[in-house]
Amino acid sequence: MIKKPRKINMLIRKWVSNLDWRLLFLVIIPLSLLLFVSLSSTPINSVFPLRSFIFNRTNFSNFNSPCPLSPPNQTHSAKVELHRSMIAVCLVGGARRFELTGPSIVEKVLKEYPNADLFLNSPMDKNAFKLSLLKTAPRLASVRIFEQKFVPQTEEQVRVLTAANSPNGIQGLLQYFNLVEGCLTIIESYQKQHNFKYDWIVRTRVDGYWNAPLHPQNFVTGQYTVPSGSVYGGLNDRLGIGDFCTSKIALSRLSLIPKLDSAGYRQLNSESAFKAQLTAKNISYVENRLPFCVVTDRMYEFPPVHLGVPVAALSSPGPLSGAKCRPCTPICKDRCVADIMSSLDKRWSWTNWGNGTLELCNAHGDWEKGWEKIFDTVAGKKLAAERRRVKVLKFEECVRDFREMKQKAVKWNAPAVEEICRLGLGMTQR
Repeated sequence: MIKKPRKINMLIRKWVSNLDWRLLFLVIIPLSLLLFVSLSSTPINSVFPLRSFIFNRTNFSNFNSPCPLSPPNQTHSAKVELHRSMIAVCLVGGARRFELTGPSIVEKVLKEYPNADLFLNSPMDKNAFKLSLLKTAPRLASVRIFEQKFVPQTEEQVRVLTAANSPNGIQGLLQYFNLVEGCLTIIESYQKQHNFKYDWIVRTRVDGYWNAPLHPQNFVTGQYTVPSGSVYGGLNDRLGIGDFCTSKIALSRLSLIPKLDSAGYRQLNSESAFKAQLTAKNISYVENRLPFCVVTDRMYEFPPVHLGVPVAALSSPGPLSGAKCRPCTPICKDRCVADIMSSLDKRWSWTNWGNGTLELCNAHGDWEKGWEKIFDTVAGKKLAAERRRVKVLKFEECVRDFREMKQKAVKWNAPAVEEICRLGLGMTQR
């Protein structure tokens, strides 16, 4: 019994030793190249996991994910398919610089997907009058402009969240989470009222400036798409794209805190809490480079080091994936950018900068004199005209624009348009 296995082993060794390895390598290398080419030319449906692993930062969740995964849309026919889909685009946040960002959202997102229904969830403040720019959106489903109120804190929220690095502490996080989850609330209410369900939800910020169209490849069934970089210990939460299943979980920023608490999560900022909720619910996600940046008035030290925040020039080619930005004369390009960005922590404020895609501002002070001309040059004539129009907008024009917008909207939940315009344009009560 022992001799027989020994004999087999000897035969195998003899066969291996007699192989012509040079000939074998000559056969293996062409076969490998052939396999690679076939994978590259094969429809994305069959090789998505491999290609996504190579070209994007992808997290594939456990097989018990509640949302089944399918390949991303990348072809022309996929965009045609998306144009036949039910898409909801939800904008959240205050309208501080909406005269700069709003028209870009209309052009690069809403008009790219003219079948998409727009949902607006924004607080009432002195900048809300600028939201009348959305009168040019192809479709307006629901507008909610509301008075922000204090969000009561629970013991679970205090345990799970941290006030560190949040300008307004835990209350600031709760206000933001409430805005985001408000998207889901108004979308679900609209669906129930009209007896259907959206295929896709795009959630983005009012203060995002887009310099290129939103690409169909970012729509992946069963997987949530977020911007790469600016992760701050978790996932970039400045934009999210997913089917209804993944979006329902991603947008439940307040509702899922009890689950995070029971799972033992502690001292999370917005980004780490976002990653935790996707992980806790077994949702796969992919981090893609996306062509937008968040316009900010905040001041940051320059040059940023380690955990510092880089502020991109609005003129940067990008994609900037939601990095902070402002219109400026770039003070740092090429090698300077490489030196600064290489010193930043990739787990925090770092963003992609290679191949000249990023130029930096010195954001330690206020916006520079003449920023308007810089913006107009970068944004182009159409967007520049919208900025200038808002700057000289009269009360009567504001009221007329809002009334036009209100007539287009299916659902309207906001203060009187006269009140919105009066607060923003400094008109006294008559």
